[in-house]
Amino acid sequence: MMRAVGRLAANQNALKRPAIRHKTETQRLFRRSRLWLALWYALVMGGILSLSALVMYRGLMQSRWGALEQEIEATAGTLHDSLEPMLPTAAAPAAALQQIFPDLCLANQPCEVSPTLIERHTTGVSDRTTYYVRLFDHDGNLLAFSYNQPALSEALDPALWQTLQVGDGPRYQQFTTVLHNAPHQQGQQQGQQQAPRPAHRHARGEALHTHPATHPASWGYLQVGRTLAGFDAETQRIRWAIALGLPLALGLVGISSWGLSGLAMQPIYRSYQQQQQFTANAAHELRSPLANLLATVEATLRLSPDQQQDIAPSLQTIERQGRRLSQLITDLLLLTSLEQAASPSLFKPCCLNDLIADLTEEYQELATLADIDLTCQLPTAEVYVWGNESQLYRLVANLIDNGIRYTGARGAVTIKLHELEQRDRTVAVTVQDTGIGIPAPEQARIFERFYRLDSGRDRKTGGTGLGLAIAQEIIRSHKGSLTVKSIVGQGSLFTVQFSNPRYC
Repeated sequence: MMRAVGRLAANQNALKRPAIRHKTETQRLFRRSRLWLALWYALVMGGILSLSALVMYRGLMQSRWGALEQEIEATAGTLHDSLEPMLPTAAAPAAALQQIFPDLCLANQPCEVSPTLIERHTTGVSDRTTYYVRLFDHDGNLLAFSYNQPALSEALDPALWQTLQVGDGPRYQQFTTVLHNAPHQQGQQQGQQQAPRPAHRHARGEALHTHPATHPASWGYLQVGRTLAGFDAETQRIRWAIALGLPLALGLVGISSWGLSGLAMQPIYRSYQQQQQFTANAAHELRSPLANLLATVEATLRLSPDQQQDIAPSLQTIERQGRRLSQLITDLLLLTSLEQAASPSLFKPCCLNDLIADLTEEYQELATLADIDLTCQLPTAEVYVWGNESQLYRLVANLIDNGIRYTGARGAVTIKLHELEQRDRTVAVTVQDTGIGIPAPEQARIFERFYRLDSGRDRKTGGTGLGLAIAQEIIRSHKGSLTVKSIVGQGSLFTVQFSNPRYC
């Protein structure tokens, strides 16, 4: 017998060293998984943030650019409508322009202007630091220009919109439109009835600048330009904000991803630890009966022929340990099946009155042998719940067995079936004992597999440590609850609650 126990102990010590290495490798695996998960989080969120920043930047720039072009076009339209009635005849435009546009410089003449505010409003351009104006005649020759205009070519480019830049200076956005002769001028030039003068057209992209030969009523061209210095400065500020803010946001995303991946890995790691603990507990529970079996068999084999009459106690020990192993395996299989989804086809109305009465009668003999008073209190009306009858039978049986097991001689175990809340239609089965009680720190762990308050007592009475775990899984599959209240030295109260019972 000592030889068998020694072999098992040696095997246990040999397994400890690989277990330590396995734990280190497992931790490394979980760290690597967390790192990859955090990396994927960061890549996905970083891509979303970067794409969002790009879309917002493009949308903002297009909106600002559209508003700027509308502002230029509105200014050009106002100027166009105010200038056309005052346009000089084509015979001597330069002489008349000096009087009509005192704030413009004439081509090929010295430019010395200092217009007043009223004079600047005459042409509709009061912000001379932002806008410039240029006038061309019917043949595309430059007639007049703002003194603050950039050093542009004097040749006419009749494109509707132009973006210009001279050297390293600021950029300008320029709009060109056609100036038409006044109606009386058209009549004088053509010697015919006045034709309707086309109004200024603001439709973007409309062809306003066909050759003057095809438009004999055209006086010339008006170009209005606006500096883009403010727009470019704002664009640069936004780019800097994105260039500095996006890496900071990506860094925060990376830190958050590491934290979120840790939270995501916690249930997996906890489940893995529970599986490891379950495996260790199962191995521990199986090792003791196997050691006893091996020791008994070895002792029986060493008996001499004249000692055969002493084999009966050894065989009884083997039978007892075998039954314990069989019960343990049965409980493990039951737990595995309960963890899977219960089939609704196996559910039917179950009478709790009959179930509790049958169990009380069944455990009465065991309670009498233990000198324990086992009683039940049932209502007059029969109470039915929807469930699996065999599983409900096992649920209450495990609670009664647990109460008898942890209650000393001259104690009491009472089973009650009663209604908790008539309004909520909740019925409860309570099993109360006057046993040793459960310490408060241990009450949260008593439903774990193989957990025992008193290992020696359970092994002596044949318990497997799975009774309360099975009860918890059964009530969970029936959408109910199982709770415990206990005081050390006074006993425990287990409460099973069912919803929506039926009374008959």
